[in-house]
Amino acid sequence: MQAYRIETTVQPDGSLLLANLPFSVGEPVEVIVLSQPPPPLKTEPRSLRGLPVIYYQDPFEPAVPEEDWEVLQ
Repeated sequence: MQAYRIETTVQPDGSLLLANLPFSVGEPVEVIVLSQPPPPLKTEPRSLRGLPVIYYQDPFEPAVPEEDWEVLQ
């Protein structure tokens, strides 16, 4: 079976037009219609200028002391 991909849009009357297909006249074909997800919303990158700076004094130390972990007891 040969697969051929074509992208088109649904016409106002609900029909699809498939033109210039690479198949012979009278050749049986199977048509599967898949909807495409909408394109993602384009968001512009935001600047970090003016936001407060966060400092970590001990970034690799646990936030909770080991004696407070119930799993370790």
